[in-house]
This record gives sequence, structure tokens and C-alpha cells, in this order.
Amino acid sequence: MTNRLIEGNWNWVEPTHGLRDEVLNLLSDSDLAYSPGGTNPTFGAVIREFGEVEHAYAESFKHFTQNFDYRHPDPSIATSVERLKAWFKTLDTGMKAAIEALSDAEIDSKTIARAGGWDAPIAMQLDIYLQACLIFLGKAAVYARALNKPLSKDYSDWIG
Repeated sequence: MTNRLIEGNWNWVEPTHGLRDEVLNLLSDSDLAYSPGGTNPTFGAVIREFGEVEHAYAESFKHFTQNFDYRHPDPSIATSVERLKAWFKTLDTGMKAAIEALSDAEIDSKTIARAGGWDAPIAMQLDIYLQACLIFLGKAAVYARALNKPLSKDYSDWIG
């Protein structure tokens, strides 16, 4: 049986992940080393960090608590487009499975303990995750444009 988050909210998550994948499909391994300068990280590090964020959210739907302590065990993942794509495929599958495992009763009654001492209802947590996705996509657009990578009309329509 499908819960209401999968029926009603997941239709926003998958296309948002699709925009992330669009960016990955534009990149070469050498593009991942790009940094706009200053204290800005490389493009690969920005993408790896977003994977770590997605991991934190997926785990929050399983354990009803959230922290951002996880770091990918191999930092060199940020240097390989193919490894990043494979990792995100695994992360996306895990995120969907975690949300699919929730019952509507759990969605109504459980909250996720977040840093700072406040709890988010499960549906709100998914909305906050989508906001994190949009923030990442905004960063990715800046890096992609600096590399003269052509973003699609859909990307521009959704992100700017």
C-alpha cells in the first residue's frame, strides 16, 4: 500500500532529482575540480556535500532523528562523475524506500527530531528536503554556468 507522501509529494522529489542528474550528465571528471575561487569548494565537493545531505534526510525518515554528521567514507568520490551518479542512484532508491515504508498513521503521528531542539512533522521534513534540493540546484547552476555548461529550459524554468 502506498502512503500519501508517495502519492502526493514524491511527484516533486523525482523531477527535482532529475534536475540534479541533468547537471551530472553535463559534467566531465575535470569539471568536478572547478572552483570559482576564494574559499569556495570544488564543484565535486559541492555535489558530494549534497549527497551527504540527502543521506541525512533519508536516514531521518528511518530513525526519526536527523543529524548531518555523515561524510562519504571516500572523499575522492568528488572526482568521478560516474561514481557520483551511481551513489545518487543508491541514495535516491534509499530515500524512496524509507518514505514508502512509512504508514499514513506514522506520517500523522511521528516527528523527526532536528538539530536545535525542534521536531518537524514528517511531511514538513520532506518539504524541507525539497528546499535543500533547490538550494543545491541554485549552487549547481552557478558552477555550471561558470563552466559554460548549457542548462535546459526546464532547469531555467524551475531554478532560474
